[in-house]
Amino acid sequence: MFSRLLARGVLTGLLWGGGACALGGQAGHAVAAPVGQSLPPLRYAALQGDDAKLWQFSADPAGGVPQATALPRDTETPLGSVWKLFVYSYLVSRRISTPDYTCHGNDPEEVYCCTAGNSIDRERALIQSCGRYFEPARLGLDRADWRRFWQQAGAPTWLREMRAMQPTHRVPVADLLAALRSVPADGRETAAQTLVSVLTVGRGEGTVSDFGGLLRAKTWTMPDPQRPGASIGGAAGWLADGTPVWLGGAGSSNQVLAAAAPRLTPLIEQTPVPDDDACVVVDFFARYPIREVRDASGKPVTAGRLEGRYAVRFVNGNTLPIESRGELTLSRQNNLPVITGRLGMNDYVARVVEREGQLAEPQAARALAVAARSYLVQHASRDKGCYRIADSSRTQRVLPRPPLAAARNAAEFTDALVLTGQPVQYHGTISARGQMSWTAARAAAQRGQGFDAILAQWWPQATLTSFQSPVAGDCSPVAGAQQWLQARAPVWSARLAAEPGYEAPPLPAVCVVHEGRPYADSRRNRLYVHRLATEEDRIALTHEYLHLAFARHPRGQDEQFVEAMARRLIRGEGLL
Repeated sequence: MFSRLLARGVLTGLLWGGGACALGGQAGHAVAAPVGQSLPPLRYAALQGDDAKLWQFSADPAGGVPQATALPRDTETPLGSVWKLFVYSYLVSRRISTPDYTCHGNDPEEVYCCTAGNSIDRERALIQSCGRYFEPARLGLDRADWRRFWQQAGAPTWLREMRAMQPTHRVPVADLLAALRSVPADGRETAAQTLVSVLTVGRGEGTVSDFGGLLRAKTWTMPDPQRPGASIGGAAGWLADGTPVWLGGAGSSNQVLAAAAPRLTPLIEQTPVPDDDACVVVDFFARYPIREVRDASGKPVTAGRLEGRYAVRFVNGNTLPIESRGELTLSRQNNLPVITGRLGMNDYVARVVEREGQLAEPQAARALAVAARSYLVQHASRDKGCYRIADSSRTQRVLPRPPLAAARNAAEFTDALVLTGQPVQYHGTISARGQMSWTAARAAAQRGQGFDAILAQWWPQATLTSFQSPVAGDCSPVAGAQQWLQARAPVWSARLAAEPGYEAPPLPAVCVVHEGRPYADSRRNRLYVHRLATEEDRIALTHEYLHLAFARHPRGQDEQFVEAMARRLIRGEGLL
């Protein structure tokens, strides 16, 4: 009943020293290498222009940034679950509508799809790696059209044959990268937006703090042909700028992603993120009428695009310097000057981060970037295809000049990421339910929390995904459970305050567990239980809450202590 991160063996140490772990895609087990036998290195490949490059490295972050070499032609990989990505991209590009897959409950492969009697749609099937959904025979795909489509796209010969869409089909990694590059833009962009969720709620869950919104990849896990009973895994897809990438190593896909993160993140952070996902029109100085605008030489400026540095003089007598590289426009409204900006999404988010927060704590800045992007998507109006919002303390204040590199990093690292399913508000110092305090977020970052864990303190029921993804919330609330928990948590806190290791956690979301036993997800500040109807249900919910309350103490992993304490809280001394 530990957090899903622990249950899935995400911790790097499990990859190198643990026993059997649950896999994130294919049946099998990841096992430790025998004593004295080292595991093969992690491998990362990317197609940069016409150059296919390979990086090989261990999981030890002390090794620094790995160096690239030319990708050998004989470096091969099984397709694993990546074949589903090609089927998905074909369906999107061909605009083929497909039926949901309904689970019957008698197929072991359905564990990656849904429970008996439920169904799964195309986007969630890609995120959860539901192979049954993408079977060409089920979808009635035409082999001739498939061949023609990939031939016109310039794909490698093997991809033109539908029979190659099998997890065991092996291809040179260079050919897989070429195949990914051949995916037409509409299919690639839609797939990439959906794949953002692989790192938040899919098989790569728990690694979004390492890769942010920069990696959009389909995970894969297969039996290791060199180590019976063990697995190999990784991911393949694109970076935020469209660069095709592949990752492989020993262990399940989730283990490989987690193990590679310390060495891979510095490489991926260098990705030049295009700022063309969406446009934002900003009405600058919405609450402060402008008297005049003067250029650097002191001359009054007439209407038109602004290029350079200017001084804005307001009706109230204040003056403010601004800078524009053509993104700001001066016009007149009600006989007064007004300034409007047309910004890319990440440019807008970076300006808000620098204006509303501080840049000394990168994880806090990234959390603020996601909150700012989420607020925009939830509250802005739409104007000719752009989001439109006022620069105001009632909405979000926006920097009237290009942002610093640290602010751009916060926006670009979290590229496209938003919170869905809960309204988003934030404040400089006041923390409330659904409202993040910037000072508290900064303190959490100083304690070593990643941006996703910071966000989960205030929005545990929200889903972290791409603002352009069709994937909605993944937390189905347990009826009445959060209210029940909210009423009892203060009573428990008073009783447990003297217990070593106890720390009252922020009120978590309580979600329905769709598979397996109840568990606590400390990273996303969630509890997963079946229902809240009986005394045993209440004990189960209390049990998982205690895992959060003792998360930073060995007691939090002591099932006997947690279970005994949960039963005392529910049954003991007439407290509840």
